[in-house]
Amino acid sequence: MSAFEHEHDVLDWYTNQERRLTNDFISTIEWSEVSKHELDERFLPVLVYMRDIEKFTEIYYEELCRTSTGRDPIIRSFMDKWSTEEDTHAVLINRFLQEAGYPTTEQWYDEVRARIPRRKHVSRRILPLITNCFGKEFSAVHMTWGAINEMTALTSYQRLWTLADHPVLTKILRNIAGEEGAHVSFYWNVARLQLARSGYSRQLTKFIISKFWTPVGQGLKGISDSNMIIRTLYSGPGGLEVVKKQINDRVQLLPGLESVNSPLHRFSEPLATA
Repeated sequence: MSAFEHEHDVLDWYTNQERRLTNDFISTIEWSEVSKHELDERFLPVLVYMRDIEKFTEIYYEELCRTSTGRDPIIRSFMDKWSTEEDTHAVLINRFLQEAGYPTTEQWYDEVRARIPRRKHVSRRILPLITNCFGKEFSAVHMTWGAINEMTALTSYQRLWTLADHPVLTKILRNIAGEEGAHVSFYWNVARLQLARSGYSRQLTKFIISKFWTPVGQGLKGISDSNMIIRTLYSGPGGLEVVKKQINDRVQLLPGLESVNSPLHRFSEPLATA
């Protein structure tokens, strides 16, 4: 993950990645088979959470566009493709939920968005103003935060298809994971390059990630919701070990973040109260 020497190289690599979720692939999904295989009901709210967060990407997109990070042409080019891919993920998960018998409507996203706490709508307006005070130096924070969130999503998909053991869900999630892996590589490599260039960015990123990072979706969804996801997917044997290997250890490979343990700490809290 460290072969790139410039952000342009990372973007070129990313834009050359073929989509896993093409129309041809989607046409091979045997939706009629979904209901024929047992799915533990405890995974339904996990899928709802994942669907909502994938669709909420458009909110993060809007927020980033109001920052120096979002105005960077390289990052903006990534964001345009990234947001389209995440939207497809939400659509496929919603279709799976429908086939599994979970009640959804055509207006499901409007309904979910209407439940976002008002304070989050306020913070979405305020946070870009704050981050813009730091200019381009804050971009490393955005990229590191994004890398952690994408690694969390990827690891959670892997845990879900392993635990659920549902053939259609596994097929869908494995291909979603293929695209999430490309997102991880973009965020992580751009973060690495930016952190390597600036001591101030390293200090700022370490402080922000250590003090303020929370599991992806927290804020737009409730803390109880994200804690439920963590307990469902990671309370079993090897759960925290997966978080350490797939998320924490990779974060610590970034310049200046060798001692950051925030991701593991945030996952440990809800498991301790399970």
